Amino acid sequence: MTLKPRYLLLNSYKRRTNKDKTKSLPRFLLPLQSYLNRNEKNMIVCIAEKPSVARDIADVLGAKNKKDGYIEGNGYQVTWTFGHLCTLKEPHEYTPSWKAWSLSSLPMIPPRFGIKLISDPGIEKQFRIIEGLMQNADEIINCGDAGQEGELIQRWVMQKAGAHCPVKRLWISSLTEEAIREGFNKLKDQKEFQPLYEAGLSRAIGDWVLGMNATRLYTLKYGQNRQILSIGRVQTPTLALIVKRQQEIENFTPQQYWVLATLYRETTFSAIIRKSDEELAQEESDAKENPKKAKKAEENRGIPPIIDLATGQALMERVKNVPFTVTEVAKKQGTEAPPRLFDLTSLQVECNKKFAYSADETLKLIQSLYEKKVTTYPRVDTTFLSDDIYPKCPNILAGLTPYTAFTAPLAGQKLIKSKKVFDNSKVTDHHAIIPTGQPPVNLTEMEKRVFDLVARRFIAVFYPDCKFATTTVIGEADSIEFKATGKQILDPGWRVIFAKPQTNLPEGMTDPDAEARESDEEHSLPAFVKGESGPHLPKLDEKWTQPPRPYTEATLLRAMETAGKLVDNDELRDALKENGIGRPSTRAAIIETLFKRHYIRKERKNLIATPTGIELVGLIREELLKSAELTGIWEKKLREIEKKSYDATTFLNELKQMVSEIVHSVLSDNTNRRVTAIEETATKAATPSTAKQPKKKTGTPRKNTSSATSAPAIPSDNELAGKTCPLCGKGTIIKGKTAYGCSEWKNGCTYRKSF
Repeated sequence: MTLKPRYLLLNSYKRRTNKDKTKSLPRFLLPLQSYLNRNEKNMIVCIAEKPSVARDIADVLGAKNKKDGYIEGNGYQVTWTFGHLCTLKEPHEYTPSWKAWSLSSLPMIPPRFGIKLISDPGIEKQFRIIEGLMQNADEIINCGDAGQEGELIQRWVMQKAGAHCPVKRLWISSLTEEAIREGFNKLKDQKEFQPLYEAGLSRAIGDWVLGMNATRLYTLKYGQNRQILSIGRVQTPTLALIVKRQQEIENFTPQQYWVLATLYRETTFSAIIRKSDEELAQEESDAKENPKKAKKAEENRGIPPIIDLATGQALMERVKNVPFTVTEVAKKQGTEAPPRLFDLTSLQVECNKKFAYSADETLKLIQSLYEKKVTTYPRVDTTFLSDDIYPKCPNILAGLTPYTAFTAPLAGQKLIKSKKVFDNSKVTDHHAIIPTGQPPVNLTEMEKRVFDLVARRFIAVFYPDCKFATTTVIGEADSIEFKATGKQILDPGWRVIFAKPQTNLPEGMTDPDAEARESDEEHSLPAFVKGESGPHLPKLDEKWTQPPRPYTEATLLRAMETAGKLVDNDELRDALKENGIGRPSTRAAIIETLFKRHYIRKERKNLIATPTGIELVGLIREELLKSAELTGIWEKKLREIEKKSYDATTFLNELKQMVSEIVHSVLSDNTNRRVTAIEETATKAATPSTAKQPKKKTGTPRKNTSSATSAPAIPSDNELAGKTCPLCGKGTIIKGKTAYGCSEWKNGCTYRKSF
């Protein structure tokens, strides 16, 4: 037997013995194995999620020899994926009859789910390289993105490649050389991340089962003119939030009321208004939900709300000729802690408020900053740091050279360690987004703005609290009480970091913090003495109740985070996060999907549901499909699977049962209802055919597993030029040399459609 066939036979036996440790090599192969052991090192294959990360890891490991699809050296072969290489199979790949859309085939629930390679030449070529490396590897190190989706991406690739050797997991929060070295010194066994994988797999299967079945069900039952009605586990409740808010605004009836005030010693005092029974009941309910934030019970003093002009005029006449007397002067000192560090959602909210960046744009920018090694892992849902980060903070601060004016006072000092910042119990996989300490060089203007937010927040947490004094003065005229309040900043503390006006804003935008800064500045009251009295000038101002504001991307992200409950309190928001809909990393994609489906559009920064979106939500009677609160419960179960406190099989069985019930309910509807609101652009929804267009070999974007499954749509060759941009809703479509674009591209709109 020649050497080459014997070598191949040896590899075959090695694979068998790796699977079954009771087997041993035949005696005639032992000399060859001994020779190879003397002349070859064990080969370790590292697999990263994208080429740029693989290059960073290879540099640290000393692998310098670039090959086709991987980098080799020092006993390592470092390869990469392009995001998702594998996906769940299509319905017809389980049962051929499921290829045709038919109500009789629903629900489609395969007995066992399988994965397939995404059909793309670049992906197929890279996978074959990965498969070859893994077949001959002695050990694999999973260097995928340190999160639920990153775990799923690499597990599927290893399964498809038939990997059979031991697997370790690299788990890091930044891509600096120090972090990578530290991560390789603390490699973990992949078994520790089995619950993370099971949660990701459950999410993907759940989205497939609900998206595939519900989209076909509603399209066949209620659609017309070949219109696709796209339904998704997270997408549809999010659309329902927008529609509900829009209907609240449309159905709102303004109520007129009046405010009684008076001017005494150049200070405006407003009449104290008695709280209604509803307000008192709400305060009591809030106190039960969050006892720590409950206010002390106070006397419900003041006059009833003024809801008619005659009553207001009578009250003004009553106090006009009566002296104003100061009855109470109260001074109180307080402190305000620095704002919390950023998680992904709060960063997206801030960027939307300050710069009008979409959630998707912010995610791409902070991901780029992470890959440029200047910020830590971005797809996080905590605003806290673990205790082990504290010793590293002085060096991180020292690396923020553009902010020396703020970091210099902290140099050489013992840094503040607040429980509102450092808390191991509030950190799971990753900590809050912070700078790494690497110099922020070669950043775009948009990246600089986002980095600036992250850096200032980080510096601020090591500054003292802001100290202030509030003064409350109460006076009365003919037994009608009035109140005025003043504020004096005693020590700005952390506020000095945010005192400078924003100068790096997009063209045409004003500083969004200017008003907040003005309201935070001192508005001291004159010195008042209890018992003093004098003339005053009363006035009666007409007011109208205001409808709820339309959702912006910022407020919608907050609503998704708390399953539709809008709260301003950070602690209460943390409690509600457990039941939020979607994940921080997928919420931006969900909003983008609603734009692409033409279910929503933008008017300035406001999100407006289209007629099709409104009709679709009105059509859905199954609360499980459109309730943010109920969807939040499903999200909580997925998080519990990750924490090993809920069984993945139970979750999937419940989801399958729910889908079966929805199918039965819809099929029982004999009302002959149809969606009639069809817009010109609504036929351009994403489809399997468009989803499978050739992708660039350099990268494939992650598949959004939380959005509805794509469905066939009607192709259209209509001229786009001159129509309203379907992405931003503000600009118009313009025709370029190779593609259509948006006239608002200078202001950040990323719409582009190739010819």
